[in-house]
Amino acid sequence: MPTDTPQPAFVLVRPQMGENIGAAARAMWNFGLDRMRIVAPRDGWPNPKAVAMSSGAGRLLDEAQLCADVPEALGDCTYVFATTARQRGLTKPVYSPERAMQIAAEKIAAGEKVAVMFGPERAGLENEDIAKANAIISVPVNPLYASLNLGQCVLLTGYEWMRQSGDVVHETTDLGRKGDWATGVEVEKLVEHYEERLDEAGFFYPPEKAEGMKTNLRNLWSRMRMTRSDVQMLHGIMRQMVRWKDRGGE
Repeated sequence: MPTDTPQPAFVLVRPQMGENIGAAARAMWNFGLDRMRIVAPRDGWPNPKAVAMSSGAGRLLDEAQLCADVPEALGDCTYVFATTARQRGLTKPVYSPERAMQIAAEKIAAGEKVAVMFGPERAGLENEDIAKANAIISVPVNPLYASLNLGQCVLLTGYEWMRQSGDVVHETTDLGRKGDWATGVEVEKLVEHYEERLDEAGFFYPPEKAEGMKTNLRNLWSRMRMTRSDVQMLHGIMRQMVRWKDRGGE
């Protein structure tokens, strides 16, 4: 059965190739979407090529709702988006995928049922289909090549849905198995270690420039956010250099 997660229904209108239906299912499941409705697929349903292309998302195809026409697919919906890359001459609000999924999230949270229509591969949705929608989703693409594959369009819209549902971590750092950020105390000890050894080596010369050089060095350390392992390695490098010098290294 579909999950209980509130979400829009993705309606594939007259899709032509089973492979593209499978790619759309895979794209939906990548982003936790599992409400697929298929309107009058050209090659019939079920379609073994769709299953092969779904790559583990076959459950969505098993549970997909097969509809005879667009009105049947949208019958229980209170707000509908239509995706298109072309100007249609229809007076409707036009949203980017990001803004459209923001609106979808707001309406679903308020208890409404939202659908997103995707057209057939050859020419997209007909004006008759788009006339049944409340708003249009227009993807900003290269005007010299505005055609998007069905699976690509579903993937892009699904990603924007996930962004609005709060499940996207926009930036993170993988610290590895034993990683942990160095504390201020640990970095300060490293700074002192290097300043002492560099001072002994006569690096801070001439004397009147020494404080400025130390400030620049500290600024360098502060720009390099380090883990505890980094700090330990840098301590080790300096210790080894000192031992090498003491043994008469050149």
